Amino acid sequence: MTDPDRRVLVAVDMESYSGRDNVLQHRAQLAFQEVMATACGELGFDRANWLIQQGGDGELAILPPETSERAVVTRLTPVLDRLLREHNRGLSSEARIRLRVGVHEGPVHLDGANGYPGDAVVTVCRLVDSPQLKAALRQFPGAAVALIVSDRLYHDVVRQYQDLRPEHFHQVTARLPEKNFEAAAWIYVPGETIPATDVGPGPSGSVADQPNDGSGGESVDRQGRNPRPQPAGGGHVFQDVRSRGIGAFGNGNSISVSGRPEDLESWGSPR
Repeated sequence: MTDPDRRVLVAVDMESYSGRDNVLQHRAQLAFQEVMATACGELGFDRANWLIQQGGDGELAILPPETSERAVVTRLTPVLDRLLREHNRGLSSEARIRLRVGVHEGPVHLDGANGYPGDAVVTVCRLVDSPQLKAALRQFPGAAVALIVSDRLYHDVVRQYQDLRPEHFHQVTARLPEKNFEAAAWIYVPGETIPATDVGPGPSGSVADQPNDGSGGESVDRQGRNPRPQPAGGGHVFQDVRSRGIGAFGNGNSISVSGRPEDLESWGSPR
């Protein structure tokens, strides 16, 4: 066994793939490869040198050592979202492609006999398969991509450089009890999160991301101290979500901090 390499890892999974018939699965696979190749071409990513472990509904990719973590975290998801919305236009709901994307980094053994051994590989695969990320994508039917990044990458990349606004990322605890997995992570849905200053009593529109001055407020973690929240404008309420700045999700949604399961379809579990 050779020493591991520290690499950027990207895991991508397609929503509702197994519910498609054979023809739609075949079309989805072709479209997935085309969209990934186009996105990487636009961004200047050397996809030909990605080490890819394919699955029918997605892939695990080990990126080349010179890959920019900043570019992958902040640029890949918005481009995928745009390309997929263009692809999905006019398609039936069962034919549309929506992706969950996870990004992490860490040591990886590249000489495995049946894959790529390493805790970082396990972590990124668990993050992209977490119920919290799946729920986030379901909550926004107009979105084509939902991103989850590890806590380390959020603090090292998102907070430091702010190519995407940090307050548009919302902290969750990604949990897969059956896999004995639990980790802090941050979820971002392109075009669906809004700054706190735009939150009003009625439905809110989507706001494009622009760099800000990083003057977000303290994180919110007030479980059990507030009355049961009600969604504004027919939106959704989210439970056990913490954000930088008093942010909220778009489309009139609110954040529940009560910890009561009856409040919502939760992204997380009460602590």
